[in-house]
Amino acid sequence: MARSDTGSYYWQGLRAGLPFLLVIGPFATLFGVLANEAGLNLFDTLSFSVVVIAGAAQFVSLQMLQDHVPALIVLASALAVNLRMAMYSAAITPHLGALSLWKRAICAYFLVDQTYASSALQFERSPEMTLPQKFAFFMGTMTPICPPWYIFTLVGAWVGEAIPADFGLDFALPIAFLAMIAPALRTGAHVVAALVATLGTLLLAWMPYNLGVLCAAALGMMAGAETERRMQR
Repeated sequence: MARSDTGSYYWQGLRAGLPFLLVIGPFATLFGVLANEAGLNLFDTLSFSVVVIAGAAQFVSLQMLQDHVPALIVLASALAVNLRMAMYSAAITPHLGALSLWKRAICAYFLVDQTYASSALQFERSPEMTLPQKFAFFMGTMTPICPPWYIFTLVGAWVGEAIPADFGLDFALPIAFLAMIAPALRTGAHVVAALVATLGTLLLAWMPYNLGVLCAAALGMMAGAETERRMQR
């Protein structure tokens, strides 16, 4: 495979991931601001983003730490929020599972909501892509998403109290998820899964430790699978 060929797929991936930068910046900045207000220093804040690299889990964990929740419960809650990554991994494995160990490790670390959504959509649209092309596209998608997450986390921590927590930067989270989900709702099964998961999350919000999110995700997958089965029949 020519280097120029894989290079072109890298740039395609970069262009696919670039729009997410518009929400990654404010979202990561907001986390840096709140982490600073919670008493974390620059090193702690950056380490938080590098180790966890998952916005929703980071915000949940930070809030629970501020509420002096026991560390074990904080870890369990963060794990519960991030279990969706296991679903992403299972879905992306048919495309990237044949990579070498070190490349799989890189993909596993950078497999977040945005990189998964962009890559899975492209891989389904272009089944003729080779393994090196898929890896190049994935790395291109990651470039404007993950490194900026670290950078803007630091920006928020540096700015600190100069930006009030109620400044309105939290608009980035719902916009980011809408941008990821909307292009994927291509069939009735996808729509049903999204609706059931959304309703389930709202109805099960009373469950402790974010378990409602996991239960709603399972209900959404089952509803989507059943819808697809009925449509195929």
